[in-house]
Amino acid sequence: MKIGGGVVYGAPRATALPKLLFSHGSNRLRCSASSSSTDHVSFIKDVATSKPPQNLSQLMKMLKIRGDTIMSPGAKQGLIPIVIPLARNNSGAITALLRWPTAPPGMEMPVVEVRKHGVWLLAKNVDQLIHRILVEADTENSSENSDELFHASGDLGEKLYTKGDFAKSQISNLDVYLLKQVGLFPDVLERKVKRHFEQGDHVSAMVTGEFYTKKEHFPGFARPFVFNAEVLLKVGRTSEAKDAARGALKSPWWTLGCKYEEVANIAQWDDEQIEYFKEKVSEEGKQEDLKKGKAPAQVVLDEAAFLLDLASVDGTWDECVERIAECYKEAGLNDVATFIQYTD
Repeated sequence: MKIGGGVVYGAPRATALPKLLFSHGSNRLRCSASSSSTDHVSFIKDVATSKPPQNLSQLMKMLKIRGDTIMSPGAKQGLIPIVIPLARNNSGAITALLRWPTAPPGMEMPVVEVRKHGVWLLAKNVDQLIHRILVEADTENSSENSDELFHASGDLGEKLYTKGDFAKSQISNLDVYLLKQVGLFPDVLERKVKRHFEQGDHVSAMVTGEFYTKKEHFPGFARPFVFNAEVLLKVGRTSEAKDAARGALKSPWWTLGCKYEEVANIAQWDDEQIEYFKEKVSEEGKQEDLKKGKAPAQVVLDEAAFLLDLASVDGTWDECVERIAECYKEAGLNDVATFIQYTD
């Protein structure tokens, strides 16, 4: 059986060194505990060396109106080190931007919810999440903050959605409206599959599960493949479910959307994948890759990706931060290393 794989961003770790978005020589930024969108924009430019989302300030105003507490962008201690915290809600969930260490040119930063074992994709970009919040505010009759949310969304909100659009559409189901008019969201697609099962329509459940995994929908994220494996298991297709779970484990483990063990069980793997990754980050494993002709920069980039995967198993992010940063330095990506290491 073949073990291994994974991605830095949407491609096997063993591929050539990806083209990067980053500039060099960024300045260190100190962020206060009472941060504003201005702090986040500066942090994204100067520390994360990325292009700030154009409408980030509107989203942060909307999160605050919903009752979230705005966080410092550098409050990364204990979190997966490649996120930029935005806000924490009353239940403790953190909304953040995901800064892929390497990404295709021009790719927008996804909005994610930070979890112990990694991240859950909330929206592909800031504008998409703003659109969704407006639709949901309009359809929730009890939403006391609806007017405030629409006002906070500014000119963008006016372009995206007008109050009453959902009612005028005559689409009875909010999830269906979101998928048709706003965009694809993992939680919405998963609810759609569950409703098919509740209605006894296993064929539609499998079709939707397969649709979820199309590579253009959520590139770089393992969650669609995990969920599809669960769907296949539920309809008794154990062998296909095993293959789907093993495919999911070729993407970053911190994008599984659940504990590693849950996916490994469907894949019918014990600890061999974990042991393989530990072997790959050992000195012997790295020397073996170099002897096989892999570029030194790619070896350390692979090590960084493997270390993130291993840390996701127990959510022990802080233990691996320094070594991951060193890997990026050794690969010549000093700006990425600075971002990885940064905490308030």
